[in-house]
Amino acid sequence: MSQPAWEPPPEFEQYQPVREQRPFRDLLRRIWAPIAAIGATLLKWGAILFKLKVFTVGASMIVSVGAYALLGGWWFGVGLVVLIFVHEMGHVLELRRQGVPASAPLFIPFFGAVVGMKQLPDNAWKEAQVALAGPLLGSLGAAAVYAAGVAYDSRLLKALAFVGFLINLFNLLPIVPLDGGRAVSALHPALWGVGLAGLVALEIYRPNPILPIIVIFGALELWRRWSTRHHPQFERYYKVKQWQRAAVFVTYVGLAALLVLGMHAANVPRHF
Repeated sequence: MSQPAWEPPPEFEQYQPVREQRPFRDLLRRIWAPIAAIGATLLKWGAILFKLKVFTVGASMIVSVGAYALLGGWWFGVGLVVLIFVHEMGHVLELRRQGVPASAPLFIPFFGAVVGMKQLPDNAWKEAQVALAGPLLGSLGAAAVYAAGVAYDSRLLKALAFVGFLINLFNLLPIVPLDGGRAVSALHPALWGVGLAGLVALEIYRPNPILPIIVIFGALELWRRWSTRHHPQFERYYKVKQWQRAAVFVTYVGLAALLVLGMHAANVPRHF
């Protein structure tokens, strides 16, 4: 005959084993779950954010603001980076309109910014459209700053607009990698030589540590494009209709003239 199972007396249930109190460990256990969840989310979306180069672009903008602030103060640095951003977004918008993948602008202090693209536009006409879209939108941005400077009688805004007009005008010099060099590819390749000679003369007249770098890159690109201009692939690339050539010429010359007028209007005399 089996023995009945032992059961504790009723009063035994009132007693519980004594546990060591560890408030710090208990706190860690409570907050560990949300920390782990946040960490998993950051790992999941972090790769996407870095792929979009949000942090890279933002960091390059901050560094550029600091660099340009050495020239005219923090507000000047911020304003100049915004104007350069507007200029570069002109390229980005036109590239994406044409269906060409383009990255966000990456800023390089004292060199402006660059927009990465995985392929060139289909032909010189489309390349000229991309090239001129930057100075066009950038000039509108500088004009808006100048209008604000007139409305508020601000010397800072007028000086910033002057620099904005100057940057866009400089970019119209007909030499690659500047926008003007890409634009005049739809006109005639000989204009690249004019642009290179102009840069060399500018460096002699007003020495600048940045101009020799542009001259070197411009000379190399000029040689590459000139030496391959008769290749069948590039002959098709540079084949432009007369109305397209006329449109590029009018836009190029007209924009350059307006930028000169804008610089004259926005020029702020220095007080000695």
